[in-house]
Amino acid sequence: MDWKGIWNDIVNFFKTNIWNIVLFFAVLFIGIVVIKLFINVLRRILNKTKMEKIAVGFIITVIKVLLYLCLILALLSIIGIEITGILTALSALLLTVGLALQNNIANLANGIIIVSSKMFKKGDYIQVDGKEGSISSINFLFTTLITPDNKRITIPNSSIVNGAVVDYDSHVTRRVDFKFTVAYESDVELVKKVVKDCMVANGKVLLTPEPFCRLSGMGDSSLEVTARCWCDREDYWDVYFDTMESVFNELKRNKISIPFNQIEVRERNDEPPVYVVGDGLPERVEKVRENHHNINLENASLSEIFSVRRGEKKDKKEKKGKQKKNKEASTEVVDVKETEEQKEKVETNETNENQNKNEDKGQK
Repeated sequence: MDWKGIWNDIVNFFKTNIWNIVLFFAVLFIGIVVIKLFINVLRRILNKTKMEKIAVGFIITVIKVLLYLCLILALLSIIGIEITGILTALSALLLTVGLALQNNIANLANGIIIVSSKMFKKGDYIQVDGKEGSISSINFLFTTLITPDNKRITIPNSSIVNGAVVDYDSHVTRRVDFKFTVAYESDVELVKKVVKDCMVANGKVLLTPEPFCRLSGMGDSSLEVTARCWCDREDYWDVYFDTMESVFNELKRNKISIPFNQIEVRERNDEPPVYVVGDGLPERVEKVRENHHNINLENASLSEIFSVRRGEKKDKKEKKGKQKKNKEASTEVVDVKETEEQKEKVETNETNENQNKNEDKGQK
């Protein structure tokens, strides 16, 4: 290796490109300082707005990446490197990465929608696809919930945007619904009064709008009573459980029965008439069936023609098989007859010979 030649090339490079090198470091230093100042000013401006913190962080990150990318391309052009090929390769790389991470990109886009539209905020109690809990964090890929039993659920943002979301904390108040069943012999007005008194007695129940209680259904074994009241959203479960216990105790105190499922059974003593039509089953009359192979070949399709041909071949084979069986059976019958005739001839000859011998002995 010619170290002297390499050193001469390096010295010549710096001599011929001294001003480009100075410009390179000047642009690098000034560019970094300008980008940092710009990012700090932009962060302060966005923090003074009502924009969510996660949206502010995302916007600042994107702008920072774009600014540094522009700085790198400017530095490469200063030292004489063609950036056309770099831009082409960078575009191809971004396209490949986009196709490979299209699900994450979809979650990212939906995360931007969630944050920008302010669908809900941290701490709201929501339900998504049967999963419910309080929102602990929202990022641009996933939303994290904490369930009442302290489980952590991570849901992709695409599922939230494309699905049905129930936000229980979107309003200050919530309605509590109840359903009670009582016996048919109960006094409905008394039941309604007891249920309403139980709701009004709870200090967490709002009196405006007024608690509601009406008869809503007549089931197989009981009457159904529907009750509704309003409360602050944080008092929902307290109102629900306290009212259920109060209603149960007051119904028992007022001797109002809460029935089990019942079945009414009656004994039948009459003899219902039995109607019979006809005297029995008719005799079987065999149906006259036409040959299914007789079709009009002019109007028939190819599948029908081929099926007919196959059926005809099958019928011919069956006929040949039957003929062979009949011939074999007939030959067996002929053979049996011939053997029997031969046996009879032999027996007659033997009897005749015996008779002749007896006659000869008699003559002697």
